[in-house]
Amino acid sequence: MSATNASPGGSSRVSAAAGRDRPIVCFATQGHGHIEGLRIRQLLEALEPVDYPFDRARKLRSAIGLLALAARRRPSLMVMEGTGTAGGVPLMLIDAFLGIPYLVSAGDAVGPYLRLRSPLAGFVGGLYERLLFRRCAGSIGWTPYLVGRALTYGAPRGITVAGWTRSGPSPGARARVRSRLGISEDTLVVGFTGSIHYAKQRDYVYGSELVSAVRRVQRRDVAVCMLGEGSGLALLRDAAGEDLGKRILLPGRVPPEEVPDYLAAFDLASLSQSVDRVGSFRYTTKLPEYLSAGLPVITGQTPLSYDLDEGYFWRLPGSAPWSQRYFDALVALLEGLTHEEVQARREALERRAADPFDKSAQQRRACAFVRDLLAERT
Repeated sequence: MSATNASPGGSSRVSAAAGRDRPIVCFATQGHGHIEGLRIRQLLEALEPVDYPFDRARKLRSAIGLLALAARRRPSLMVMEGTGTAGGVPLMLIDAFLGIPYLVSAGDAVGPYLRLRSPLAGFVGGLYERLLFRRCAGSIGWTPYLVGRALTYGAPRGITVAGWTRSGPSPGARARVRSRLGISEDTLVVGFTGSIHYAKQRDYVYGSELVSAVRRVQRRDVAVCMLGEGSGLALLRDAAGEDLGKRILLPGRVPPEEVPDYLAAFDLASLSQSVDRVGSFRYTTKLPEYLSAGLPVITGQTPLSYDLDEGYFWRLPGSAPWSQRYFDALVALLEGLTHEEVQARREALERRAADPFDKSAQQRRACAFVRDLLAERT
């Protein structure tokens, strides 16, 4: 089943689902082509929602298009992936003036995240976040902690939908990728995927603790491979020095369909999370990909590292990846880590009793959540 497209402010291409008197509309504030757009479409595909192609580069036009679509179609429900104001403000207006309810699916705490930019942005963002959840019909949180936050702010109901991996590796991927990168089979590879951005407020490049730690350890059979690009990539390449291309591999952006092949070449993964009101609320989209690839994870002492752990996390002390305590613990771990210890944690991951990232289960629960909400309102 596929969702139906509706152009911003224009006529929609009608399917059987879109032809209903009051369809469900979904969209992602990061944009139709973003992974979050794919997430919400796949999550609700059994309900055949109208898929509104929100354009992040044209936020005002997209916001007006949302208002026009709601006035024209009078949907039974609108579902927003993300928390951007260009989507959230129209939804609050639609709820207030047209009586059309909305759901919010969020992967971050808005106020604390914006506070990283400035105290004023954090204050305004916090007010917006409270109002957004106070008026919503329900919250679809990426973590149970975000659902609890939404309920505290007034959301009448909530559900946790943590996300899922997109695909698996191709046959022979491990040997092929290692050969391409020049990695020997006896080398322990710590993997990392994501946007490599420079945070000016922290003077921190995401993943820089891995580069510095690998350069600090004395052993030569440990390497780090970081997939992604961003404002901090050039800084990481400079920091890698003579180890660039040897113990520190920075391939840049990898096409999404090739990411599972690279994950197969890793032995363990790093999930850099701060223990604060930003990092403690998150799972991130990378975690299900790491676990699906069978990779035990190095991370901080965030709630997820306890709640999800069945023997396959390394929890490092320290308030954040840029703290000295975290860095020293990371160096000590990499210096003493053995293949046997990694294998034991990989086996623990294979034996885990529950999988919070099972796609079909999350789809089933989310659709039941929406059906119950609509039945209750009817």
